[in-house]
Amino acid sequence: MAPDNIDDYQAAGPFEGPEKLLELWFAPSVAAVPGSPDENGKTGLRKVDRKVWEDMLDIVKCKVLSAMEGSEIDAYLLSESSLFVSPHKLILKTCGTTLNLLGVPRILEIAAQFADMPIVYRCFYSRKSFMFPERQKGPHRDWKQEVEFLDNIFKDGAAYTIGRVNGDHWLLYMASQVDAFASSPTSSPILGHRPTPEPQRVPDYTIEILMSDLGKASREPFFFSEELASKSPSTLALDVSHKLGINDIFPAHLTSLDAYAFTPCGYSSNALIKWSKEAMPKCLKIPSNSTPGEGYYTIHVTPEEGWSYASFECNVPLAPSHDGEDPRTIPDIETLVRRVVSIFQPGRLTLTLFISSEEDDEDSSVEAAQRAFRAALTCVTPNSEDGSPTKYRRTDKINYEFRGYDLAFASFELMPF
Repeated sequence: MAPDNIDDYQAAGPFEGPEKLLELWFAPSVAAVPGSPDENGKTGLRKVDRKVWEDMLDIVKCKVLSAMEGSEIDAYLLSESSLFVSPHKLILKTCGTTLNLLGVPRILEIAAQFADMPIVYRCFYSRKSFMFPERQKGPHRDWKQEVEFLDNIFKDGAAYTIGRVNGDHWLLYMASQVDAFASSPTSSPILGHRPTPEPQRVPDYTIEILMSDLGKASREPFFFSEELASKSPSTLALDVSHKLGINDIFPAHLTSLDAYAFTPCGYSSNALIKWSKEAMPKCLKIPSNSTPGEGYYTIHVTPEEGWSYASFECNVPLAPSHDGEDPRTIPDIETLVRRVVSIFQPGRLTLTLFISSEEDDEDSSVEAAQRAFRAALTCVTPNSEDGSPTKYRRTDKINYEFRGYDLAFASFELMPF
């Protein structure tokens, strides 16, 4: 049961909100997935039975709470964050003291055995700096150990630290090999290379908003009283989602939301978003021959004082801003950031945009994203708690160009008035 004053509540120990994010690709696209659809029309990794994924998650030390099937993605809400399964790739996001990376060897076995995809096409692993690194287990005790663990599996991996080493920073590991995948996939080593991207492909796109020191009024809805806890965790979480405007981050008619309320506190949700070329602003340059797509967003909230944290992650392609165009249905980056930050009122936040790119790209998507981040956060807005003015100042701005991907990283902190 939650106490009358949420700041009187103390858990058995601090909870590590910042997640470990693993993304494994086994083919460059859905079209490149081998084999025929099953009786349900699923291909690749989506043909894997739920029980197989649950056994893998036992290694990671988390459980499936609920699942949602979309047209292109299966979304699993976990006891510690989320799992998203597409035909050609898997995204595993886990918080707390879960052993995310220990699931990698089993995931590789599953892909080879059940989906006939023995080669990892791409590997990405990232996380924000931990609040309580001393509580982590296995290879997650230290970034160097995580890198060594991945290097023992993948060839030619590269590890990066982005931001202040003695402050909020972001850690990234990428692996891709430039031989064998296209010429001889059946005899390739476990990690295949990234061939020339197919023409007119929609960009691979991930935006994260990682928020700490949440405002007290923003934390209160995620503490659940005994009376409210008598509802099902899903019903309670959906009620909170509607009350706070989480349902309205993307248009409701495009959104399927699965949410879970933890007692005495905590919240998680997965959303599947339907999008099409017509739902996007023209400046995104969505290929004219593209088919309607499905993306996701996921939110996880740890509301306790002292280690409060909320994360938002989304892979739906977004324009930096609409520049006066009719926004139609899908929000731009600037609008999205404002919507999310207004819900949680963080004292500090880190934003990242990770997007695929071509060598001959003339437009700087990351610089446009940086402008959108700043425009969303440096204007004065009323605080949801007492109506006082709220404004953020940027403390870090870093752009990175990798092979095939660009990154925009920015940190902001609340300005005193």
